[in-house]
Formats: sequence, C-alpha cells, structure tokens
Amino acid sequence: MAREKDADRGVRGKPAHNSGTEATGPTRAVVIVPVLTRHQRNDDETNRPRLTRSADARHDEAVGLARAINLDLIHTAVVTVNDPRPATLLGSGKVAEFAEIVKEGHAEVVIVDHPLTPVQQRNLEKEMNAKVLDRTGLILEIFGERARTKEGTLQVELAHLNYQKGRLVRSWTHLERQRGGAGFLGGPGETQIESDRRQLQEKIIKLKHELETVRRTRDLHRAKRKKVPFPVVAIVGYTNAGKSTLFNRLTGADVLAEDMLFATLDPTLRRVRLPHGTPIILSDTVGFISDLPTHLVAAFRATLEEVVEADLVIHLRDISDPDTAAQAEDVERILADLGVDAGDAKRVVEVWNKVDLLDDGNRERLLADGTDASKAPPIAISAVTGEGIDALKALIETRMSGELEELTVTIEPAQFGLVDWLYRNGDVVSRVDNEDGSATIALKATHSARHEIESRLHRKNRQ
Repeated sequence: MAREKDADRGVRGKPAHNSGTEATGPTRAVVIVPVLTRHQRNDDETNRPRLTRSADARHDEAVGLARAINLDLIHTAVVTVNDPRPATLLGSGKVAEFAEIVKEGHAEVVIVDHPLTPVQQRNLEKEMNAKVLDRTGLILEIFGERARTKEGTLQVELAHLNYQKGRLVRSWTHLERQRGGAGFLGGPGETQIESDRRQLQEKIIKLKHELETVRRTRDLHRAKRKKVPFPVVAIVGYTNAGKSTLFNRLTGADVLAEDMLFATLDPTLRRVRLPHGTPIILSDTVGFISDLPTHLVAAFRATLEEVVEADLVIHLRDISDPDTAAQAEDVERILADLGVDAGDAKRVVEVWNKVDLLDDGNRERLLADGTDASKAPPIAISAVTGEGIDALKALIETRMSGELEELTVTIEPAQFGLVDWLYRNGDVVSRVDNEDGSATIALKATHSARHEIESRLHRKNRQ
C-alpha cells in the first residue's frame, strides 16, 4: 500500500518539461519513503526498542532534505513494505509503478529515504532509468553543497569517497583489462573496478592526511584558548532545531538561520560576555539527524571535537515538533558515539526551543511531563522572540562561574578606575558616595568575579 502526495511543482519556476532552448531549471525528482513493517530497531546499549517516527513525519523530513538542495519534487509517496526484496527493496509492482511516474514526469533523480545496498541502487537505476540516491547519498549531497570552508569541503569529500568505495558495482566490460601485467604478452591486467578502487583509496589516504593537519591546527587553537581560559559552550541538536537562531540571539552574530534542514554546516565560534561579565566561547555545530552515516560522523570528528572538549553542552530541542522525543534520542545516541554522556546533568543542559509555537495548555503539559527528579528541569525558550533567554544566560553563567554572591566593597578615590569594571562585571545593588571621596558599593557577582574583584582591589592597594 502506498500513500502518495503530489509535491509542489516548479521550485524556482521550472516549466513542466524543458526544451533545448529554455534555461535549465532545478533537477526534477521523485521521493519514495519506504516504511518497513517488520523492521524494529533496538538501541545498541539498552537493547530497548528505539522510538519510531510516524510515516507523515518521515515523509516531511525526506521532502525537507530533498528541498534543501532545491530539487523540483514532482511526486512523493510513502510506501509500506511488508517483505523487503534483496534486489530492489521494493516489490516489482511498485518499482514498475514508480518507473512509469519517472518516465511521465521526466524525473532525473529518485530519492529513496532508506539505506540501499549497492546492488539495490544499481537495479533501481536500471529499472527506473534515473539516478537513484538513498538517504545517505542525499545527506552527502546536501553537505557537499553546504560546505564553505576548506575543512568542511575536505570532510564531505572524505565521507563521500568512503560511501562511494563500496558502490563500484558497474560492469566495465569495455575496459575489463585496461592495463597489462609483466611479460611480452601481458598478464591478466588490472580491471577498471580495481583501478577505481585503488584511486579512491589513494584519495582517501591523502584526504585523511590533510584532515590530520586540520586537527593539529584545531588542537593549537584549543591550546591557545586554554592559556586564556575561556570556557567553551557548544550548542548541539537535531537539524532545524534553531541552533543558529539561538547562536545569533546570544552573540549578536549573523550566522545563516533558515527554516531548512542543514542550513549551516561549518562550525562557528564567537566570544560572548554574559550578564555578570563571565566571558565564554560559544560554538554552533552541524545539526544531527536520524540514521546519520557513521563514516560521516567519523569524517566530521575534527569539527565535532569542539563538542567533545566543551565545558558545557546545550542540547537544543524543537519542542513544537511532534517527533521531538525521537529526535532527542537520535542526538543523545550521536553524543554517546562522541563520548559525551547526555545524562550528565553537570555538563549537558537540555533546552526546549520554539515554545512560542505552543498554546498554553500544551506548554504546561510538556513542562510537567518533562520534569525528571533525577535531572535538572529543562529551560523553555524561544530563540526568535527572546523568551527565556535571560534564564538560559543565567544558568550558563552559574555553571561556568558559580552562584551569585553578595559583597560590599569600598573604593578609594585612587581606585575609581575600577568602578566602571564593577558595573560591567557585577550586578550593583546600591552605591553610597562618602564624604572622604570614597564610594561604598554593594553588588552581586559570580564566585570567579568576586575573586577577580578582590584581586584587583588588592593590587590597587599595593600600588
């Protein structure tokens, strides 16, 4: 059984079928979302069933991924698969049906939102006479288009080559013996597929060396930051959870933030001064997604090391998404792969974003359901409206510098250069200007700021 949907046609206004004289528009594509009824996945560590998404949610995500690279979706369908076929995954009737849709719609690409074996991909391409991409291939295409820095480009290329290496399954009959061996008549030679594999492996080794240089450079930068010890706070979350919007809200930066899967790929770091003066380095990372290929995670390990090394990790969730629980589980699984325990309440803070999209009833219910006595309650925010941002900043500062402490200091006339610093790095409660020209200031400051204040006053007194 298949539930089919006619997708929006004409992304960027492409005509139904281009003639030779018309400008080439976006690539026309068909999206197929197979739902395997007998496919129950268990968590590798707990051996408990993973949370499953609804068919509609999977469909919407697959469409979002396809549109992220501006494909013109002429047809999309959710297909129930009771008996997966080793050769094509889908049944022969469905393959023939989609082949007709591809032919009539002049589609050039077929997206199958499920992992495909090399044989399945080859057979589907033959039957449908179109390029076939599985979920991994589509994610790699998106990453390839989004990468902007040299590092990002290297990481995507490495992941793509590792993916491609296992898919050299074409028949190169016309080049079966491209090179002869030793001797007058030549040996059996090197087949084209062997040559391709060897060249791919050489490229992979070269890219790994280049990425090792990138890793060493990152280590040097990290070592420099540790000499001026600014704590690092990393924002992680499912793609499209609002990480870049929150990053912009906290830093005043202008990182691309769109309602699009994987809108940003390359990591961004900014220095931020919190309300009571605590300086931090805030890191925005690539979004996570379900079934993220392991070789893609491995390729991006140099980037994701910022998460591994972070003093505090903000796990940002789109609480308005019906599948937020399954998304959170996927993020926690990837964090575990990186060696970060999502259940470590001292290091990982759960933040619920997009609460402005909830009505009062749903908001109260979710907050009540999300309260776990064993963990700190999540912070509800809206990165768009600014709701809850002050509470989030206060929590970050408390984690980085300790609770606010009350103190009273007397500033002598010769020390008045410190007054401005006190106002910028503390919460001044009252100030009394004394007759002898000194000033008595009562303020609240973080534990680390208090030590800095006392140190500065001590240095001034000795001068």
